[in-house]
Amino acid sequence: MSPIRAASVSRPKNMVQAIERAADILNVLGRSPQGLSVGEIAAQSGLAKGTVHRLLASLVYFDFVRQDSGTRRYQLGFKLVELGNRLLNQIDLRDDARPFLIALAEEVQETVHLVVRDRDDALYVDKVALHPKRSGLQMVSHIGSRTALHSSAVGKVLLSALTEDDVADIVMRRGLTRQTDKTITDRVRLHRHLSDVRRQGFAIDDEENEKGIRCVGAPIHDAEGKVVAAISVSGPTARITKARVSRSLQRQVCAAALTISQQLGFRREVS
Repeated sequence: MSPIRAASVSRPKNMVQAIERAADILNVLGRSPQGLSVGEIAAQSGLAKGTVHRLLASLVYFDFVRQDSGTRRYQLGFKLVELGNRLLNQIDLRDDARPFLIALAEEVQETVHLVVRDRDDALYVDKVALHPKRSGLQMVSHIGSRTALHSSAVGKVLLSALTEDDVADIVMRRGLTRQTDKTITDRVRLHRHLSDVRRQGFAIDDEENEKGIRCVGAPIHDAEGKVVAAISVSGPTARITKARVSRSLQRQVCAAALTISQQLGFRREVS
C-alpha cells in the first residue's frame, strides 16, 4: 500500500530523504491502530528493516511513536495528539475570537490585534481596524506579519507565560534589537519587566515597537490554562494616553481577553 501524500502540495525538488521515510512510517502506523512490528512496518513502507529500526529510535525519542512494552509493537505517539490539538486550537482560535475582537474595536474605537507566538516571534493572525485612516500614523502590522516579542505588548504577554530559562534561550537566539529609543534592550530589565506583566496580567508597549504608537496587551488562555495567544489595542499616543490606559483600556483589553479565554474553555480559579 502506498503512503498517503498531501494532494494539494507538490513534491519538493530538495526532499529530505530521512524526513520522507519518517513520514512514510508515520502514515503506515496511522493505518494500523493495533500496532506493527519492525518487519511489518518495513514490508508496508518498502523500507529496509535497518532503516526502519534507526528511524523508529528517533521517532520514539521525540514521542512521535511509542512502543508497547508487552507486545513490542509500534504505534503512533501522543506527541501527535498534542500537536494536533494545538493545530485545532489555532484554527478555532481565530473564529472564536473574531466577534470579540470586533466588539472590543467598536468599544474602544481603536485597532485590535490577535497574536500567537511562532517560535521566537509574535505572529499576527487577525486584525480589526475600524478606522484605518483615522490617524496619520500607519501601523506596520498586518495579518501574517511578525513582530519582536520583547518590544511589543502582545509579545511581552506571550514571553511572560514562559519560564525564565525559555525567555533566556529566545533572547540568546534573537537578541534584544532596538526598535525605538524606548525599546528594552537589557536582559535584566526585561526579566524584571516580565515579572510585572505576570503580576498585573497585561503588558504595555510604550512606543517600544513603533514610534508614536502605544499598545495594551492581555493573554488568552485555553481550557488547560495555558497562554495560547494575546490580544491588544493599539493606536497613536495622542489617543492612547497613559491616563486612558490606566483609567479604562487595560480593563477593557483584559475583559475581552478573558471572554475569549472562556470561549476556549478556560475557567479562572477564584481564590
